[in-house]
Amino acid sequence: MKAATLSALAEPNRLQIVELLREGPHTVGEIADGLRIHQPQASKHLKVLSEAGIVEVRPEANRRYYRLRPEPLKEIDEWLASFRGMEDRVDRLVDYLNELNNGGRG
Repeated sequence: MKAATLSALAEPNRLQIVELLREGPHTVGEIADGLRIHQPQASKHLKVLSEAGIVEVRPEANRRYYRLRPEPLKEIDEWLASFRGMEDRVDRLVDYLNELNNGGRG
């Protein structure tokens, strides 16, 4: 997983853009309206998201549609998956240590 992905998502407006794009492709104007920010601000955030590989743009006539790229989000999911179940492993370790401390008497 790339640090640039998490860095790009750390900004609240960019995270909101990702949430909005979960619904499907949007133009920069639609994104600006949805977030209630000015279009130049939305464009700057989209540039960061694009440079991080989180979104891609598709020109259509005189509009540009932004959509999510699944790959960076899958990388985050895989990274987070490595932490799932950690609590169970810690609980088993505590049980094991308690058993050792009790001289194997359960």
